[in-house]
Amino acid sequence: MKKLFYSLCLLAAVQTARAQSLDKMQWFNEPEKWNIKNNNLSMFVTPHSDYWRISHYGFTVDDAPFYYTTYGGEFETKVKLIGDYKARFDQMGLMIRVDHENWIKAGVEFVDGKLNISAVVTHKTSDWSVIQLEKIPRYIWIKAVRRLDAVELFYSFDDKNYVMMRNAHLQDNHPVMVGLMAACPDGEGFNATFEQFSVKHLPDQRRLDWLKKNADQ
Repeated sequence: MKKLFYSLCLLAAVQTARAQSLDKMQWFNEPEKWNIKNNNLSMFVTPHSDYWRISHYGFTVDDAPFYYTTYGGEFETKVKLIGDYKARFDQMGLMIRVDHENWIKAGVEFVDGKLNISAVVTHKTSDWSVIQLEKIPRYIWIKAVRRLDAVELFYSFDDKNYVMMRNAHLQDNHPVMVGLMAACPDGEGFNATFEQFSVKHLPDQRRLDWLKKNADQ
């Protein structure tokens, strides 16, 4: 019986991602112009807005649009990004946030005419990592997988072949806000569209390990 129970738990882990209902989400720093159509979110990103804490620049900002829902436990989330980037540091992507001192944003960022795969990880102070792209694609996919006390970040050009961009620490056993973020630190705003946003619940890894260990008892 216990072996059967464990097998059912593993089967539950192999589930397809479901579209997240955008109508049930909420704003942190709501932009002036936004709309939802066919469960896709479009917004005009608030000018002179960003997320950053202290390091390198010496200032803290926490005022960019973030459309989110709340999840506990482990999950996989992904989204398709389409942006009309104009000014330096125009950016959009996924955000996972515990509180104002602990968060991750991962997506794309426009710098010096180049599009970068970008991630900022913040635990009291922020850091920044980038992968510069040779060409600016029409769209790009970003995926984040929260497992235990870490978040794995990936990007893709086709939603099939994903490349890991980073593995970052994030407090586990704590609910987080997860959703769609865009910022425009230097410019006067730009149009950003988020398509096919989905979240897939993942069974708790420690529980699966316990079930496997105790399957024969």
